[in-house]
Amino acid sequence: MNFTEQTQQQLERALRKLAEKFPVSQEAAMLTDIHIRVSQDTGEVTILDDDDRELTRCVVEEWIDNKDDDFYENITSVIRQCLSTNSQLSDNLSILKPYAFVLEDDDHDAVAELYVVDGDTVIVDPELMAGLDKDLDDFLDNLLKS
Repeated sequence: MNFTEQTQQQLERALRKLAEKFPVSQEAAMLTDIHIRVSQDTGEVTILDDDDRELTRCVVEEWIDNKDDDFYENITSVIRQCLSTNSQLSDNLSILKPYAFVLEDDDHDAVAELYVVDGDTVIVDPELMAGLDKDLDDFLDNLLKS
């Protein structure tokens, strides 16, 4: 899926609005997750707290009426990249750590954990980790043979 400049700007604007609600100077809020709910029909991105209260929203025009079967898999990397690129915003919310950004679908089901904020913890993009188990098994087999 394309990650155009317009999509990036819309997601960054929503992230900035979220950061304004949780400024560093404020006492840390008791949240565990920030839910990012994306509607495949409307392209609407709604950011919610643990109690399903809306914190901010935006519309990603490119995602309106997207009928791709793998829509959520495609946008996972797009949103994850935006959170990572804007880590100065996503990492510095006045929320008790650890907290996570979680992608949800229209039915409010969790699709993916996008980004975890906990000092030293980082979620690595699963595509980078593909085949790691096999590589480690092969390495161990070769080591034991020696």
